[in-house]
This record gives sequence, C-alpha cells and structure tokens, in this order.
Amino acid sequence: SIMNKIERIKQSAHPIIGFNIRRLREQKRLRNTDMVAKLQLEGIPISTSTLSKIEQGAYNPTTAQLIALHKNWDAITETFFIPAEFIH
Repeated sequence: SIMNKIERIKQSAHPIIGFNIRRLREQKRLRNTDMVAKLQLEGIPISTSTLSKIEQGAYNPTTAQLIALHKNWDAITETFFIPAEFIH
C-alpha cells in the first residue's frame, strides 16, 4: 500500500548529503556506532553499515532517516544539501 512506501533521497555521483551527514556527525564528535544507537532508540531502522554507506554516497537515505538526523543535530534542513565547496 502507499502508506508502507519508503521514500529515499537519491544521492548522485557527488554525494552532498552523505558528505554533510558525516561532517555533522564528526562535528558533534559522535562515532558511527553512537549515532546509529541514538537513531535505533528512536525507532529508526539503521545499521552502522547503512550509515557508513549513506556517508559514502553508496546508499540513499530514507526521508525518516534524514528527519531523525536533522532532529538529533538540531541542524537546519538545508545543511544536508550544501555543496562541500560552500562550507567554511
């Protein structure tokens, strides 16, 4: 059914979203395993392998994963979509 459909955010050959997720995680001094544990406690199905693949651009994050990350980091949504060359 349409209610069970999982929306994914497609990353291109230049994974801006994955780059920014990793950058934000490292800024917060969180290990991959710490971030995954926080998301899993919120009911977001994700593994350390999946988060790593998202950060590398090899896997497209779900909208639920992005929303949960946004909430955890108290970041503005646009932060995920800023190209690396515009980050100081």
